[in-house]
Amino acid sequence: HLAWWLSVNGGLIPSCNLYWDGCVSISRAARFGLGNHLFRLVMLPCATVQVLCWLGATLWLRRCTPTRVRMLPWLGLVAGVFLALYATFLGTDGRAYEAMRRYGISLYFAFTYFALLATLHALSQVGPRVPGYRSLLVVALGFMALGVASVAVRYTLSEPAVLDRWENALEWHLGLWLTAMFLVLAWRWWRDGVRVSLQLGGR
Repeated sequence: HLAWWLSVNGGLIPSCNLYWDGCVSISRAARFGLGNHLFRLVMLPCATVQVLCWLGATLWLRRCTPTRVRMLPWLGLVAGVFLALYATFLGTDGRAYEAMRRYGISLYFAFTYFALLATLHALSQVGPRVPGYRSLLVVALGFMALGVASVAVRYTLSEPAVLDRWENALEWHLGLWLTAMFLVLAWRWWRDGVRVSLQLGGR
C-alpha cells in the first residue's frame, strides 16, 4: 500500500479505490520509481520470514496435533521462493521476465494456499473448536471464493478493460485475506505463548 501511495504521488499511476475500481494491479502499483525499490526491499525479506513462518507452524503443529505435517515446511519454502522470484523481477522488461513474474505470483498464492490447507487439516484432527481453526477455515473459504470469482469473470467478461479491473480488484482482496491468515496464526501463537529464540549448544 505504501508503494502504491508513492506511485500515485509520483504521478506514475492513477488514484482510485483499489478494492472497488481496480484501476491498477498489485504489480503495477509497485512497478516503477521509488515504490518499486521499496517493494523489492521489503518483499525479499518477507519471503524469507514467510518460509520461517511455515517452518514455525510445522514445529507448533507437531506439539499440539497428532498429525504429521512433513509437507508443510516444503510448501512454505516453495511459496517463499516464488515470492522472491516475483519481487526480484518486478519492474523488468521482456517476455521471459514477464513470465517469471506472472508464474511467480500465481504459484506463490497457490503454494501458500496449500500450506494453509495442510495447517487446517492438522488442526482438524484435534477438533473444530480449537482456537483459530474456524478463523483459518473462513480465510480458506474466502481464498476459494476469490479464486472461483476470478475464473468466473475471466470466462464471462469479454471487454479487456473491464476484465482487467475485476481481476485487479480481486487480486487486492486476495492480498487482504492473505494478511488475515498470518494475523490469525500470530494471534494463536501469542495465545499459546509461542516464542522464537536462538540457543547455543553447550558441551
